[in-house]
Amino acid sequence: MFKTISYLQFGTPIQRQAYKAINELSIINDMAKYNPVLCGTIPISIDVYHSDLDMIMEVHEPDIFKKEVQLLYGHLSGFVINELTVNHIPTIMANFRFEGFEFELFGQAKPVEQQNAYLHMIVEHHLLTANPHYRAAVIRLKEQGMKTEPAFAQVLGLDGDPYKELLTYGRALGIIR
Repeated sequence: MFKTISYLQFGTPIQRQAYKAINELSIINDMAKYNPVLCGTIPISIDVYHSDLDMIMEVHEPDIFKKEVQLLYGHLSGFVINELTVNHIPTIMANFRFEGFEFELFGQAKPVEQQNAYLHMIVEHHLLTANPHYRAAVIRLKEQGMKTEPAFAQVLGLDGDPYKELLTYGRALGIIR
């Protein structure tokens, strides 16, 4: 379901706005060789005010990726690009604003289906589908300033690192491998 953004055009008002903004930027087409996938809270309807659009991508040549991103989006408001290490993996992250959204382009040399942002979203989507009461509880915690994974961990009663525990929980349930 999340491999394309077509579902957004029939979703909530914010999902429809996100669909329009992503298409206006042509990110899906321009970044196609990196297999872009929208992750985060907007795809699974647990967004709060100022939720961003997280586009994760599989990037094996970071220097080329940085140049392409700079060329395509460097003129946009708030543009910044950084190299960092996330979970021991070299990562390129670019941020900018467009059409009222904060965009985050996140590239790692790892298939998108194996990146934590995607795996977290799949687990969270499954949990929200299995128990609709989780949605209100998670949104309430997010509105109080909590990040998504810690909010889910609290709702589920998970202890420890919420990012790791959510993945462990998802694997135990057979949602992800």
